[in-house]
Amino acid sequence: MMYAPRDLAAADPAQRKATIAYMKSVVDLTIGLGGEIVTLVPCTVGKLHPTASPQQEWEWVVQGVREVALFAAEKGIRVALEPLNRFETYLITNVSQALQLIEEVKAPNLGVAFDPFHMNIEEPDLIAALRKCGDKLFDFHLGDNNRLAPGDGILEWPLIIQALREIGYTGGLAHEAVPPIDRSPRNAFGAKQMEPEPWDVDEGTLRFLKDHSSSVINEGYYTSLLARSAETILPLIK
Repeated sequence: MMYAPRDLAAADPAQRKATIAYMKSVVDLTIGLGGEIVTLVPCTVGKLHPTASPQQEWEWVVQGVREVALFAAEKGIRVALEPLNRFETYLITNVSQALQLIEEVKAPNLGVAFDPFHMNIEEPDLIAALRKCGDKLFDFHLGDNNRLAPGDGILEWPLIIQALREIGYTGGLAHEAVPPIDRSPRNAFGAKQMEPEPWDVDEGTLRFLKDHSSSVINEGYYTSLLARSAETILPLIK
């Protein structure tokens, strides 16, 4: 995850260098786990204010992403840029920006990770944005407009799956539900959702989840979200 101080757009060159080293370590970890794709957000998630001119930050990001992508290419790993919504980043917030960065980096193993939760906020036409990715779509996240499971929001999943078929996407569908925690008496202040003692989650990840009004959810609740995703998506891809 791109928590602070990880940031390819940082004004501090040492910070950018450390971020590149971190991303290379993620590539190595991915290989060790038998993975094929690393998702990359160019700057710190939650950073909303630039620290240099747009031209300078863009140049730093192009250089940093290129170094990471070329390192990954040598090891047979693809890198997928994920645009986020404007409330989580100011840099890459839509598909066109991601494709522009890909064009300038000029690494064949660099593509797009499409998260419909984020793009439903930023794109005027979600389906058109998905089609625009074409063969540069490397990864796709399953989550509805409210970050619940597909089918628990307003997104039109038959149209989304149809668009994925039209562009020839054969990659994974990564389940990424980040449900808000009900902190009211209605749900006993989250007791039915949260893991009471998340001992195996590092402090940075836990802080990130809480900053997004969520937390480490318990196995039963997450299983119900996964089942809901399967109920919605499987009939559409068979």
